[in-house]
Amino acid sequence: MSHDFLERPGSSRPQRVADEIQKELARLVQFEVKDPRLGMVTITAVEVARDFSYADVWYSVLKGDRAKSQKALESATGFLRTQIGRAIKLRITPHLRFRFDEATERGIAMSTLIDQARADDKRIVHHDDQPPAKPDDGND
Repeated sequence: MSHDFLERPGSSRPQRVADEIQKELARLVQFEVKDPRLGMVTITAVEVARDFSYADVWYSVLKGDRAKSQKALESATGFLRTQIGRAIKLRITPHLRFRFDEATERGIAMSTLIDQARADDKRIVHHDDQPPAKPDDGND
């Protein structure tokens, strides 16, 4: 007897559905959506409403134009929703709302700042390692 219908500790049904939608969307975006406007997009998170009426899909763009990728995802929403409905057997397939995940950009910016600070520290340490210049007393 299968116990899939039982709640797992710490896991709600909307969260499990969100995880499945995220996996399926990642596959679809990578292999099925043929829109040239779509850059290299990563599905970073999915949040499904308790009533399954909608799902907020968070994505980042690793390569390509953010605005064009948003338009491409919006254009593909019907196709993606249909494919999700076929892959994941749900009574209601949520409407998809695509949201740009700025955390990736913030992470890259922070990493750049850290790298710059390390480079600055190395320059300062390099100058401190040199012995101080002796004053010229003119007796040479």
